[in-house]
Amino acid sequence: MQIASRAEKIEPFYVMEVAKAASELGRAVADTDAPMVFLNIGEPDFTAPPLVQEAAVHAVHQGHTQYTQATGLGPLRERISDWYASRFGVQVPARRIVITAGASAALHLACMALIEAGDEILMPDPSYPCNRHFVSAAEGKAVLIPTTATERFQLSADKVQAAWGERTRGVLLASPSNPTGTSIHPDELRRIHQVVQSRGGITMVDEIYLPLSYDAQFGQTALALDEHIISINSFSKYFNMTGWRLGWMVVPDALVPVIERLAQNLFICPSTIAQHAALACFEPESIALYEQRRTEFQARRDYFIPELNTMGLTVPVMPDGAFYAWADCSAACQKLGVKDSWDFAYEVMNRAHVAVTPGRDFGTAETANFVRFSTASSLEQLQIAVARLRTLLL
Repeated sequence: MQIASRAEKIEPFYVMEVAKAASELGRAVADTDAPMVFLNIGEPDFTAPPLVQEAAVHAVHQGHTQYTQATGLGPLRERISDWYASRFGVQVPARRIVITAGASAALHLACMALIEAGDEILMPDPSYPCNRHFVSAAEGKAVLIPTTATERFQLSADKVQAAWGERTRGVLLASPSNPTGTSIHPDELRRIHQVVQSRGGITMVDEIYLPLSYDAQFGQTALALDEHIISINSFSKYFNMTGWRLGWMVVPDALVPVIERLAQNLFICPSTIAQHAALACFEPESIALYEQRRTEFQARRDYFIPELNTMGLTVPVMPDGAFYAWADCSAACQKLGVKDSWDFAYEVMNRAHVAVTPGRDFGTAETANFVRFSTASSLEQLQIAVARLRTLLL
């Protein structure tokens, strides 16, 4: 069977290869005194709060299971609009909010609506691999620009200006970022957006980890800049609804009917049950629980990253959000006699029964020297991982 060239251009998702190997070994050692500790997948160990679960059951019992509008339930769009006002002090009209089948669908729709064949989108290296593949799926080209710890592993206005070419269409940023957990300072984001606007380009910002911000200076939505920003968000991370596959996007008024037309044809609508359940995310009781969990994620970060640093797994920039640690493993690789982060990940998996993510997925610049740890597991699991890594490395 002949496979389409666009499919061939999509690189393997190496995170999943490591995850499969970790799962297989995890099953084999599950009943031993050293079961696998999984610090490789960016999924909260918390699940949807009770009110959200109850709302889903109620929706099923009431027969609220049929199609919704392609743009999503009106009341949910209103709830999200109110949340932006209360959480960030930003007025985002509900008419500009489109509910999607996860942030992935939002990124897919944005790229399909705005990218022509051959267009280039500037992105930081390192960055989440699937984001660049949405660009490829729209027949565009993701241009990865190497970043440094000094830049918080984010693009700068100067680098955007220098990299802009004839085929450049815009930028796709993530703040906070996966894999680094670092955000773009609002002043720098403003300068980047000004460069993009001066060239007639588009600024897309993945903000799925924004509610999991631990530093007030970074915890502001890009939507505060102006109405031309395209923001991508999700119910997966802060709202603990990963498998429910629900997200949203905020777009300029002129783009709403275009996104709606695409969504009608490509997705019909997001999950109706998930949408009804998500209404309960914004109840005071649920928000209080989410904030308690955010504090727990911060506590895990504050414990785990200093421990990594003492073992020579240096985290060059303290994450200000999300639940990741982007650690330089080059010294550890040398100590263990392995080549790079890919081999390091398998060495740690096999010898310490700790699953981590090698940097290969996230770019090409220095990713062979870095691994990503997820701190989305319990503090107890992180403490076990630290003890095993200490035994291996010290």
